[in-house]
Amino acid sequence: MTSQNQINDLAFKIVGCAIEVHKQLGPGLLESIYEECFCEELNHRKLNFVRQVRIPVFYKTRELNIELRLDVLVEDLIICELKAIETLLPVHQAQLLSYMKLLQKPKGLLINFHTDNITKSMIPLVNEYFSELPKNP
Repeated sequence: MTSQNQINDLAFKIVGCAIEVHKQLGPGLLESIYEECFCEELNHRKLNFVRQVRIPVFYKTRELNIELRLDVLVEDLIICELKAIETLLPVHQAQLLSYMKLLQKPKGLLINFHTDNITKSMIPLVNEYFSELPKNP
């Protein structure tokens, strides 16, 4: 079973990848470029990930034919929603929380590359799935 500490350690590694990409490229590029480079960095650090993951959406008991996709899912635990925008808005956090709920993932990272400092602008989010995990392995 995964613990809160293991998830937080993984998040630390993921943020390190984002910092490296930002250090290499700086702000001002398209989100798709950051996503490509971010995934290259995850791969370089031997972290398992999938890109553009389809999120199934159910209304009552029926699955809807909707194209809802998240940016990057790392180690099947942490959803990374990447942005390259002037300002993160509450709707971006709500979007990530919805993805986390729909896929039952314990942690999400909202990473904006259009910034001077990735660490200060990055928003980590957790939910009830995270709180239910043990703190230590």
